[in-house]
Amino acid sequence: MAYIKLNIDNFFHNLNQFALKCGSKEKLAIVLKDNAYGHGLLEIASKASEFGIQEAVVRTYNEALQICKFFKNTLILNDKAFPTHQNLSFAINSMDGIKNAHLGSIVELKVDTGMHRSGIEMKDLDEALELIIEKKLILKGVMTHFRSADELSSELFWQQKNFQIVKEMVKNLGFENVRFHSQNSASTLRCGGFDEDLVRIGIGAYGYSHLPFCYGDYDLKPVLSLWAKKTSSRLLKKSQRVGYGAEFIAPKEMLVSSYDIGYGDGFRRGDASKSLVLANGKKILGRVSMDLITVEGDDDEICIFDDAHKIAQHFGTISYEMTTQLSPTIQRIIIDEI
Repeated sequence: MAYIKLNIDNFFHNLNQFALKCGSKEKLAIVLKDNAYGHGLLEIASKASEFGIQEAVVRTYNEALQICKFFKNTLILNDKAFPTHQNLSFAINSMDGIKNAHLGSIVELKVDTGMHRSGIEMKDLDEALELIIEKKLILKGVMTHFRSADELSSELFWQQKNFQIVKEMVKNLGFENVRFHSQNSASTLRCGGFDEDLVRIGIGAYGYSHLPFCYGDYDLKPVLSLWAKKTSSRLLKKSQRVGYGAEFIAPKEMLVSSYDIGYGDGFRRGDASKSLVLANGKKILGRVSMDLITVEGDDDEICIFDDAHKIAQHFGTISYEMTTQLSPTIQRIIIDEI
C-alpha cells in the first residue's frame, strides 16, 4: 500500500527556526488542524510535544480530545460546542458565540482587524468584552488573523496597527493575564521582532514558506514525502496505449509498472496532457486513476513527491492543498533520520 514518510529531523529543524525567531519554544503553538495539514494528527502532536511545545491549535473539539494530553493548552478554532475543560480554550468569532458559550468556559476572542472572514468587529469590541464578563466566561486570549502576511504588500502592517489598538482597548477595560496572539508562519518569518505571547505556527512547521523571494530564504525543510508500491509490471509495445482514455501512447517498446496511489487517496488527478514529473525524475504515463498510476520502470516502490510546493506548482495550487487532501487512511511512518 502507498504510505507517507515523516522526516522528524526536518520537523524539529523547522520548529527550531521559529523558536529562534521568537526567543523561546514555549511561545510556539503548533497548528494541528485538518489532520496536521495532512501529516497525521497524533504523529505530529506527539513529536511536537517531544520537542517541547506546550500549546496546540486545532479546528474541532474532536481533534482536541485526541491530542490535548500532549499539551498544556489546546485552542479550538471553529467549534460551536463550549464544554468546560481546564486544558482547552475556545475561539469565539461572533457575538452569538459569546451568548452560546457555557458558563465558565475558557475562551479566546477573535477580533476582525481587516480580513473580514470571521471575528468580532473592532467597533463591537467593548460590547463583546462586557458580554464576556456578564456570561462569566474566562477570557484567556485575544487574537486576530492576517489576510496578506505572505504577500508583497503593506497590509500586514495595517492589520498589526489595528491589533495594537485592540490590545490597548482590552487592557484599558481592566482585563489582566490575557494573552495576545496574531502571528502566523508568514508574519513571523517576515518581521524582525516578536513581542506577543504566542505564535501560531502552521505551514512553516511542515517545511513551507509562500513568502516572495525578496523576503529571503528561511531554510525550511519539507517533512512529508509520499510513496507508492508496485502492484504489477508489463512490457508495452510501440504504439500501445495506457489507461483510461488511452491518453499515453508508447513511443517505443518500454517496461512500465502500476503503483498503488490515485485520486482515491487524495492525490490529484490533474490533466494527463501535462506530464507530471515525480521525485525520481520519471513521469506519470497517462491519466491518474482512482487507485493507480503508471510509470516507466519496475522499481518496487517510488517517491511520488518529497516537496509539496514543487508538485503544487504543476497543479496550479499551493502546498497546503497537496498535503491536506491526502487520505488519513494512508499509513504515516515516522523517520527520525534520513
